[in-house]
Amino acid sequence: MNWTRLLLVAALATPAALPARAQNWPTRPITLVVPFAAGGGVDVSARIQAQGMSERLGQPIVVDNMGGAAGMTGALHVAKSDHDGYTMLIGNSGTQAFSQSLDKNPLYNSVTDFTPVGLATESPRILIARKDLPVSNLQEFIAYVKANQSKMQFGSAGVGSGTHLPCVLLNTAMGVTVTHVPYRGEGPAQQDLIGGRLDYMCSTIQTGAALAKQGEVKGIAVMSPQRVKIIPDLPTTGEQGLPGVEASVWNAFFLPPGAPGAIVAKLNKAISDTLDDPVVSKRLEDLGLEIVAPARRTPDYLAKFQADEVARWAKVVHDAGITPN
Repeated sequence: MNWTRLLLVAALATPAALPARAQNWPTRPITLVVPFAAGGGVDVSARIQAQGMSERLGQPIVVDNMGGAAGMTGALHVAKSDHDGYTMLIGNSGTQAFSQSLDKNPLYNSVTDFTPVGLATESPRILIARKDLPVSNLQEFIAYVKANQSKMQFGSAGVGSGTHLPCVLLNTAMGVTVTHVPYRGEGPAQQDLIGGRLDYMCSTIQTGAALAKQGEVKGIAVMSPQRVKIIPDLPTTGEQGLPGVEASVWNAFFLPPGAPGAIVAKLNKAISDTLDDPVVSKRLEDLGLEIVAPARRTPDYLAKFQADEVARWAKVVHDAGITPN
């Protein structure tokens, strides 16, 4: 038997087979890794989107919660998975941007170790203050903090969290130094804010807006380029004279590095079509999420956006003197 000839035939056949498999994808269930515990905001939104994507792709999408290391454990699993399109990640600002500057030795390079597929949603932060803070808008808030910064405190869900770095960005823009009080979760921090033991925090829009509308806290500003549907009467930071101080925790889909372009394109279309579904979009908006415009959902947009986010938050961390873990 001519083994040399057989090996040559196999080598020539393999490259042609790869595009064919990509074109036929998917032919079996897909795993969507959620790098956080079940029941949280990312998990709930991921399951809503997974159902819609599954219907469009014709295969089940199985959600696998893989928490740990602030989301990096699950993200690393995807980065090291086969690039055949059957393992994907729903990553966010924490796993794909904050992690790169908050850890001395990140478990992965979030720009080079993944294939960007599409940006999906954003969750703007909302600046809320204790209800007896003697201010009624952002300019009054800035003046008050500048005059009283040495005796004030702001809270967060923990160092490096999506409720910590946005307030670091805000404080830097205001030119103030305020004591940070990290909590184990956003809920305990909000309770101390309601009780007057904290002065302010940069909360998730979902819970922060609800507390503001209930009168439990004061809503000062939405940290977003435009107002949000969940609390439309509250002006943005930019509207109130502090442009550029915008912070949203975004969610996006990624595949392992080297994923075939045909699979990326098919998955991107399924994501975008799902987000355009009125039933899905309403469910996501009811969670306080903002669905990104179609022009911002492309793989190319996500690649540039993510790289910019890594650089942007690295500067925030550096300027604030936060020491990486």
